[in-house]
Amino acid sequence: MRRLIKNYLPDPATLAANRWLAPFGATLLHPCLWHLNRRSAAGAVAVGLFCGLIPGPFQMLGAALVCLVWRVNLPLALFTTLYTNPFTIVPLYILAFGLGERILGPGPARFTEPPEWHAQSLSAWVQELAGWLQSLGQPLALGLLVLASGLALVGYGLTRLAWRWYLVRRWQQRQALRP
Repeated sequence: MRRLIKNYLPDPATLAANRWLAPFGATLLHPCLWHLNRRSAAGAVAVGLFCGLIPGPFQMLGAALVCLVWRVNLPLALFTTLYTNPFTIVPLYILAFGLGERILGPGPARFTEPPEWHAQSLSAWVQELAGWLQSLGQPLALGLLVLASGLALVGYGLTRLAWRWYLVRRWQQRQALRP
């Protein structure tokens, strides 16, 4: 499993030579951030799933900071945050709002449709979107926290289970080849 995933990960030596990342070399090139095993892969998936629901463009930054603290695989965590994209973020936020509303009970905040991008500038649309998010308030915030935690736990467990299944299957294949 490790060889399969390592084919897609960037080489730490290449990153060390990058002039933009050189100032962070000692921190970013810590061996634990690039080591790939069951624990670091499962932790990276959990971090990526949790940080993927951070509002705005701070998902990868949040994932990188958590990886530095927990010493899990950095590239895998950054890649995992990509499950949220322009097509999936609104349904995920609707789900999070529903979870938060179910936990808190019905309140004054009601879900309204997000603002659509008409022929307006990007900054005006972003301001409308921020106002829309703010109007959703506590149910959305609690729902995001619960959904992110649930996704992280499920992702962690499924990654550990898949890695274990792969190892057992490979072991059985080697056993079958022995005379």
